[in-house]
Amino acid sequence: MSSNSANSYWKSNLKIVASLLLVWFIASFGAGILFVDALDSIRFAGFKLGFWMAQQGSILVFVVLILVYIRLMDKLDAQYASDNADEITAQSNTAQTQKEVKQ
Repeated sequence: MSSNSANSYWKSNLKIVASLLLVWFIASFGAGILFVDALDSIRFAGFKLGFWMAQQGSILVFVVLILVYIRLMDKLDAQYASDNADEITAQSNTAQTQKEVKQ
């Protein structure tokens, strides 16, 4: 993997992580602490929504975010693996051409 490709991969990875952490923060801290009074006016499964988010919802959101992260990273890895494969093929073709020129 070239330096530019590695930097691009790392930036994409950080973008994914930052966005998922933001969602997790909003779901756990925001819904469970900051917005609890507003959410408590809504009932979910017999409980106030603010209480439910603090106790159960943030955990479920976290598990879903893990699954989303896995899927997004698989796509990112596949994208950069194909880029890397193309780069290796090009290097191999260049090396083969140089051998033929020398002969």
